[in-house]
Amino acid sequence: MTTTTPAVPMLELIRTRSTGLAPAEQRVARTILGNPVDVIHLSVTQLAEASGTSVGSVMRFCRSLELRGFQDLKLRLARESIPVEHQVLDEIDPGDGAPEVARKVLAGSAASLEEASRSFDARVLDAVVERLLAARRVLFVAVGTSAPLAGDIAYRLTTVGLPALAPADVHVQDVTARMLGPNDVCFAISHTGSTRETLAAVRTARAAGATTVALTSFASSPLTELTELALVAGSRETSYRIESMTSRIVHLAVLDAIVVLVGMRHPGAQAAREASADVLTDHRI
Repeated sequence: MTTTTPAVPMLELIRTRSTGLAPAEQRVARTILGNPVDVIHLSVTQLAEASGTSVGSVMRFCRSLELRGFQDLKLRLARESIPVEHQVLDEIDPGDGAPEVARKVLAGSAASLEEASRSFDARVLDAVVERLLAARRVLFVAVGTSAPLAGDIAYRLTTVGLPALAPADVHVQDVTARMLGPNDVCFAISHTGSTRETLAAVRTARAAGATTVALTSFASSPLTELTELALVAGSRETSYRIESMTSRIVHLAVLDAIVVLVGMRHPGAQAAREASADVLTDHRI
C-alpha cells in the first residue's frame, strides 16, 4: 500500500527556498510572505509592481517553486490562508442555511455591480462601441468561464446587425485572429487577464493590424498591457476562485451595455432585430 506525502505548506516552501533564489525572486518572496492574503487579490502585474520586479521575475519565481504558474500560487495561498467556507464567498459562515447563503450571494452580486458602476470608465466604453460600429468584423476570444460570455455577446451583436463571431476552439481563435486586418476588432474577455491562449490570440490579432480590446477585472495585467482599449470591471472578488462568478456577472452587465449602445447607434439595428425576431418565431410555440 502506497502513501501520499503531504504537500509542504506554500508559505513554508517560500521561506525555505527563498535564500537560494535570484535577488528579484527574493523580493517577490518577501512581498508574498509580508502579506499573503493581499497577494491572493492581485494580478501578476500588480505583484510585480508591489515587489519592484517584473512579470518575468514573478513567473520565474513560480517556476523555481515548481508551481504551474501564478494562478497555482494564488490557489495554494488561498487554501492555506482562508477558511474553507470563505473560499466560496467571503461572507459565508459555517452555520448558514439555504436562505442565508442565497441572500448573501445575491447581496454580494448586487454590491459588486454597484461597485463596478462607480469605478467603471464610461469614456473607454464609448470608445470601444465606436470601434465596434466601425469594424468590418469582430472576433471575440476567451476560454474557460469567460468563453460563454464571448459566445453570448457575439450572438447578441449579430442580432443587431454587427458581424461578430466567437469560436469555441482556441486554435480556431488564434487562426481567425491571424486573418483579421486594420478594419477589424479582436475583443478579449478574461477575468485575470493572464490566460495564455487568450493572450496568444490577442498578440496574433495585434500583429495582423486589428484593433485590440479587452474586458477584464484587473487594471494591471498582461492583457491590459497588450490591448489598445481595456474595459476594467471587477469586484474585489477573491480572484483565487476558479469560477470567479461575481466577476462574470459584472462582465455580463458591461457586455449588455455594449449591446444596448450598439443597438442604439447601428443604422441597421432595427432591420436586424426584425429579421432575428422573424427567425426565432419559428423556434417558439
